[in-house]
Amino acid sequence: MEEISSNVERLIPLSLDPGLRSRHSSKAKREEEAQLHPSDKMEGILPSNSNENERLKGNHKTSPAFVNYLSVEAVVGLVRRHPVSFMFSVALLFFMGVEYTIPMVPSDSPPLDLGFRFTESLNTGLAARPNLNSLLAALNTLFVAMQSTYIFWSLLVEGRPRATIASLFMFTCRGILGSSTQLPLPKEFLGSGADFPVGNVSFFLFFSGHVAGSMIASLDMRRMKRYKMAWSFDALNILQAIRLLASRGHYTIDLATGLGAGFLFDILAGQYLECKGQKRHMLAEEDAIFCRCCCNCKQTQHSIATS
Repeated sequence: MEEISSNVERLIPLSLDPGLRSRHSSKAKREEEAQLHPSDKMEGILPSNSNENERLKGNHKTSPAFVNYLSVEAVVGLVRRHPVSFMFSVALLFFMGVEYTIPMVPSDSPPLDLGFRFTESLNTGLAARPNLNSLLAALNTLFVAMQSTYIFWSLLVEGRPRATIASLFMFTCRGILGSSTQLPLPKEFLGSGADFPVGNVSFFLFFSGHVAGSMIASLDMRRMKRYKMAWSFDALNILQAIRLLASRGHYTIDLATGLGAGFLFDILAGQYLECKGQKRHMLAEEDAIFCRCCCNCKQTQHSIATS
């Protein structure tokens, strides 16, 4: 009877006090885990100068991460979870082999451009038909005007400056790079008075402002969910790239870098606007605090004057 009464006296406070009940349950859970995993307290039981304790500590801290991927199952799971990274790893190994097997182009030879090789027949056809070359150049200039019109429209009418800021970043960087390294025009270059820039006076081959500007406009269209316009600009951008290769107005690397530059400067413009927005928000909070302080001071002065 005494044992039963002591248990009842111990359970009554637990049922009345929820905090005490939760502490009791957590203590019981810890005791149960300690019974199930007695090895977790081995470090506390062993003396501080024990060699076995030091060995256990070292094994726990210095296990490298790649040990988890030594099995075939782990590698297969890694490929399934990250297929794109796996493809880039294979591409890295492939191009490392290509880099050490393909000989360098001699200094007295023209540059090797795969885009020029693929469009060799188009270049021959445009060279034999100057009027067709001028017509395509005029259409390309019209497409550049469409890009510029959309970017300025987004700024002046819709009040969205991101595409304009990205274009400013892009053309500034293009001017610096083009002035730093002036590449020679290809021998098969087909100029036209209708091309942009007019008169073929530009020496900025690297990188392509045509492709970069079109990419900036296309990304802005996707942000505004104008997907049909974006796909139209992408299709026209591909035709523009083929025309620039066929007329030898740009190297392939100029077009590829222009595509990446469009992505890069659009991201930089977004980060710039985000940074300015955070600063504007901080200034607004400081102004609000200052206004509240001024109002409190005026109320205090008014109360003093009336009293």
